[in-house]
Order: sequence, then C-alpha cells, then structure tokens
Amino acid sequence: MARILLAEDDDNLRPFLARSLENAGHEVLAFRDGEDAIPVLDTGEIDILVSDLVMPGINGIELARLAKDKSPDLPVIFITGFSAVAVEALETVDGVNKILSKPFHLNSLVEAVNRALDEVATS
Repeated sequence: MARILLAEDDDNLRPFLARSLENAGHEVLAFRDGEDAIPVLDTGEIDILVSDLVMPGINGIELARLAKDKSPDLPVIFITGFSAVAVEALETVDGVNKILSKPFHLNSLVEAVNRALDEVATS
C-alpha cells in the first residue's frame, strides 16, 4: 500500500480518482489544488504525487518541483487535458513517471501508479 498525494481541481473527477486508487489498496490524500497539498509535502510521508497540471494558484508543475525539492526520488504522475502543458511538464520537471491525458480510464491511473512505485522499489 502506498500513500498517494492527489491534487485535482475538478470536484467531480477527484472523488473518482481517489476511490479507484483506494480500491487498488492505496491510501489517498486528496486536495482541490496545489496550495492545499503543500502541508502534506512538508511531512515527507507520501510515496507518490498524482497531480493535475492545470490548477488555480499553484499548478501541478510547481507542486511537483516543491515535492522534488523535498524528496528527489518521489515518483510523479501528471494528469491533464492540455497536451501543450504536458510537453512543458516533461521539459521542466525531472523524474516525471507518466502523463495521462484526459479522458483516461481509471485503470490506466492505477496501472501508472503501480508501475511508478515498482520502479522506485527496484532502483
């Protein structure tokens, strides 16, 4: 079981993402935006970050940079509906494990999380 920090500003999507990850056996700390998620980063008690790229306030790229400053090996998965922003994310944040483009199947998210966690465990 992993402890997942989920940042997604879509109030309709966030519960579905959280529930699918919880059903896969993970603990999920879900937040509406990057700013609300920052205190969890400060605890250092998360195993993976799953974040929307485009959010008000602190966006996913900024959140990932903050997370990587505190824990350089932390796996990061971005979700987005904006392909141009996804390209920027790959160019500006080291160690992004996956970018999922919306819409995606919930199983794709669970598989990406499990794969990223496996990569960390075997490195």
